[in-house]
Amino acid sequence: MPENDHQHPKRTLSEENDFAPNPRAPFVELGLATCFSFLRGASDAVDLVTTAWSLGYDAIGVADRNTLAGVVRVHAEAKVARMRPVIGCRLVLLTGEEFLAYPRDRAAYGRLSRLLSKGKMRDAEGEWQRKGHCDLTLGDLAAYAEGLQLILIPPEDLTGLPQRLKALARALPTLRHVAASYLYRGDDRARINAIDRMAAGAGLAMLATNDVLYHVPSRRPLQDVMACIREKVRLDEAGFLLEPNSERHLKSPTEMVRLFAEWPGALRAAREVADACAFSLEELAYEYPREVIPEGCAPQEHLERLTWEGAALRYPEGVPGPVRATLRKELAMIQKLDIARYFLTIHDIIRFAREGDGSGPWTPILCQGRGSAANSAVCYVLGITAVDPAQHQLLFERFISEERKEPPDIDVDFEHERREEVIQHIYKKYGRDRAGLCATVIHYRPRSAIREVGKVLGLSEDVTGALARTVWGSWGSEVGERNVKEVGLDLSDPLLRKALRLASELIGMPRHLGQHVGGFILTERPLTETVPIGNGAMPDRSFIEWDKDDIDTLGILKVDILALGMLTCIRKALDLVAVHHGVRHDLASVPQEDPRVYAMLSKGDSIGVFQVESRAQMNMLPRLRPRTFYDLVVEVAIVRPGPIQGDMVHPYLRRRAGTEPVAYPSPAPPHPPDELKSILGRTLGVPIFQEQAMKIAIEAARFSPAEANELRKAMATFRSRGQIDRLQDKMVGRMVERGYDPDFARRCFDQIKGFGEYGFPESHAASFALLVYVSSWLKCHYPAAFGAALLNSQPMGFYAPAQIVRDMREHGVEVRA
Repeated sequence: MPENDHQHPKRTLSEENDFAPNPRAPFVELGLATCFSFLRGASDAVDLVTTAWSLGYDAIGVADRNTLAGVVRVHAEAKVARMRPVIGCRLVLLTGEEFLAYPRDRAAYGRLSRLLSKGKMRDAEGEWQRKGHCDLTLGDLAAYAEGLQLILIPPEDLTGLPQRLKALARALPTLRHVAASYLYRGDDRARINAIDRMAAGAGLAMLATNDVLYHVPSRRPLQDVMACIREKVRLDEAGFLLEPNSERHLKSPTEMVRLFAEWPGALRAAREVADACAFSLEELAYEYPREVIPEGCAPQEHLERLTWEGAALRYPEGVPGPVRATLRKELAMIQKLDIARYFLTIHDIIRFAREGDGSGPWTPILCQGRGSAANSAVCYVLGITAVDPAQHQLLFERFISEERKEPPDIDVDFEHERREEVIQHIYKKYGRDRAGLCATVIHYRPRSAIREVGKVLGLSEDVTGALARTVWGSWGSEVGERNVKEVGLDLSDPLLRKALRLASELIGMPRHLGQHVGGFILTERPLTETVPIGNGAMPDRSFIEWDKDDIDTLGILKVDILALGMLTCIRKALDLVAVHHGVRHDLASVPQEDPRVYAMLSKGDSIGVFQVESRAQMNMLPRLRPRTFYDLVVEVAIVRPGPIQGDMVHPYLRRRAGTEPVAYPSPAPPHPPDELKSILGRTLGVPIFQEQAMKIAIEAARFSPAEANELRKAMATFRSRGQIDRLQDKMVGRMVERGYDPDFARRCFDQIKGFGEYGFPESHAASFALLVYVSSWLKCHYPAAFGAALLNSQPMGFYAPAQIVRDMREHGVEVRA
């Protein structure tokens, strides 16, 4: 099966590409399927849009099969290429009829999205729909057809079509066109003339399309393989399941004018339908739910009242002046960006976890916000996070700023055994038409690609299995000659070479959608009017068709409801401590900066402790010898690919041990020599965190806000080798030009590349460091309670129960059989 990959390098067009707008073309292709017509479309948005631009299109339609999953990607790439995306869908009914559906305006788009949601959430009998299915009837389409420009895709056999067209025209008042394609099947001219007559007889017009499945003819073999995978047959058995030729590629407007020279009205019809589509995805204005705001109260007013009430609880001896100033500054920024309801929504979910919904007795669910939210004093006093940003010198601008013009990011971890209660509460409170999880895209990786292609081409399981085993890890970009040589296969075998080529093309193609681990979208108006919602494989789960990148592209805010096993363990341990020792603590009240805790960690005694129990971390602890909370923040972040690839670990340890002087890289005159001191001061002149790498790019390489934003996104997932090289040349070149040591500049960028694999921002590390400290404090002072809680929270962590029991005994705990 294809594998889920949250770090799949998504292809995008760089905004630095010089796309000049094309003049108005006489034709717009509306019958275009992307790779999100799963196992049908064989090209992605980048290839389709780039090809369309090079062929002279000024606008391009997108109509995937019973889904809007691919429209955001076409929208984004078309905008970069300075083309107009025309958003639509290919609707396939249970009775076999197929229509292209293009909404004229926002309201019609909402009806299209609701129609798809209906088919994906309930079957034709009204029962819970299976994941990945969409049951639509003619009655369903008629009920939602207002404002939709409908184009019938005629069947291969035209027998009986005249009568059917008249019936469809009566049932669907917005059906105006019948599609026709010139695909070199031998009878094209006769077929098109017949369609033209039949359409006219029903009062309809003919519309030209090439019914596109891929961007260039050479992609046809991959489409054949996809068809075989879909139909579960071998290539030599597929027969008429395959397309007869490679004509279903994107053809230029000039070519379409030539093919339809006898039927110019069909070309005009396509252009007119595209021109009549005034809707753009940019119209999807987002509103957070209003349930979290008391009647007659403005969102900002309510947030400010909760903030000052929370501040009084967090600081019972009085809110310090600097904290008060920070809260005022943050509240002003929140008001300016009009995102008070976002904070109120998160606060309401946290309140439910701690207090329940008031319907009966409630055991609180331990939870903690993390990520960049840990930079926010407002999040701290609202109880969303447990790290005081003032105490740890975290910066609100890393959480949200006016310049970034992007939604803030708040991830909330809940006890892994009880997160489902929170998820079902959200569904119950907002309804399934207003709440949904994000999707994740399940892509083909090298192992699954070579297995599927090999099966289709008739390679033996021994051969495909041997090739699959040569792929290291779970991700890669190809299965090539190196893999063949490694298993001793004959590279001159034409069938094997064909399999390798097709597998390389299949890698990265989407197979189907899955549900995100916890990214929720909540809306004021029905979410089904923004994006279709379908059912998940898990009972009582439903998710939207767009992933987190699509959501970010459209500026829609999401709430991450995540699960963390250590929170379950800590809650159980704190309960045991309260019952057996009469002491009640929460995450924020555990005594801080306990020397005994740091002494225990400095010995590498960390079995069962959150984040620092791996062999690598246990080896690092005696070398770093943490003495303060900030040392734990560094400890969490330093054993990661970013600092390791950037060769920053050993310099930091040497400076911390005093065997190497603390020095700050500096540029040549006349640039200020200490421009990096404020960035690297707390980490002894060595960049450890993602934010530091970003700030070095801004200060030392003089990246503009737009360039820094591109680098930040690339840091999360490097999308192409060309993008990496371009950013590296830009950053390293500018730093060297300003007088920085070339080796330091290269190491900084190597570190950024490491962050692309896995790295921590400082705020994230601070949130996790709190759990490191709390779990260490419990292990140090209450080893029996901590060990029992750890055993009762399995499976989790690195160690088997027997190892945990042995460690408990070594700490003086009597473990009874």
